[in-house]
Amino acid sequence: MTIHRRSVFLVLPALVLCGCKQAPKGPAAAGLPTVMVSMAKATQESVPTDLRVVGTVEASAIVQVKSQVAGQLASVAFTEGQDVAQGNLLFRIDPKPFEDALRQAQAAAARDRAQVAQSEAMLAHDTAQAQYADIDASRNDQLVKEGLASRSQYDQSKSSADVARESVHATQASIDAAKATLQSDEAAIAAAQLNLGYCQITAPIGGRTGNLLVHAGNLVKVNDAALVVIHQIEPIFVNFSVPEQRLAAIRRLGAGHKLPVRALVEGDAVHAAEGFLSVIDNTVDASTGTIHLKATFENRDRLLWPGQFVTVMLTLDTIENATLIPSEAIQAGQRGPFVYVVKANQTVESRPVTPGIVVNGKTVIEKGVSAGETVVTDGLLMLFPGAPVRAVDPAKLGTGPL
Repeated sequence: MTIHRRSVFLVLPALVLCGCKQAPKGPAAAGLPTVMVSMAKATQESVPTDLRVVGTVEASAIVQVKSQVAGQLASVAFTEGQDVAQGNLLFRIDPKPFEDALRQAQAAAARDRAQVAQSEAMLAHDTAQAQYADIDASRNDQLVKEGLASRSQYDQSKSSADVARESVHATQASIDAAKATLQSDEAAIAAAQLNLGYCQITAPIGGRTGNLLVHAGNLVKVNDAALVVIHQIEPIFVNFSVPEQRLAAIRRLGAGHKLPVRALVEGDAVHAAEGFLSVIDNTVDASTGTIHLKATFENRDRLLWPGQFVTVMLTLDTIENATLIPSEAIQAGQRGPFVYVVKANQTVESRPVTPGIVVNGKTVIEKGVSAGETVVTDGLLMLFPGAPVRAVDPAKLGTGPL
């Protein structure tokens, strides 16, 4: 290789290096094509820090409606999926066998009342006879002492008095037995009335009915298969778990007042259900490092439904004077996230950033961009450090140079 060629190879890198260090002073001076882009200014706001986790919706009460008597299901008084109030009629069981049982118990009770009345009348008669026999025996005893009556007469009168007293005791015992039987019959009446009342099955809670599980005409047994299941969805619960590291903040913020909780349903990012934290579990799950929480929602608009998966949000704290930029401005580079910042001469520079939490499509920038600076949000594919740019309407944005 000659000395001339060697000198050329040494000079060329130096010229290239010098050219790279000289940033273009402007689009006209640099002779570079202008790139049309969308821009946005970094803003300074107070940002609430939301804890977002996935939760499941659960009915506040679930009741399986069952029959308390055996019989034929005569009719159904509601439609599937209907809202019912507590006490509303749901089913009717054929009441005829229970009406017959009630009449039989009432007849037995009437018979026993008559028996008690008859025995009480006999007791009055026997008591009167016993009193007369006692008086007669006492009189004959006095006559025997005076020698006016024989000893046999006194013995006979005394024996009659003893028989009368025993008769009174026997009648009293029959009355007690009749009253005991009457109490048993009255209990049978109460049971028959109760069973007859069970023929009309009402809603134990207010809520929404599910599918009908037993249709009219079928025979049902006592406390056997459920006839329908009712879910109470006003109010409604949302169960979720959070990392145990968040427990201290949740307890601190929830001390003395109810901690607000929001729930977002998949497919509806606009309407959020508003509720409050109602239960903090009494132990941390050692296997997952999380603690179970439960929130209560009034759910009057029926936004939440049992079994749904929802995004649960708890506002734990607020970042004051945070710098935010649109999330689409952040690009992934070999050295980490970066953005293109528009300088005063309408050229861009690449600047590494430290992104934080994302709030409503904007990202908190912890380091790299200051409030008031302008960043590029669209048209990023054609950019490079030092490229001249011009802001245009995003709807008219093209990908080629101007």
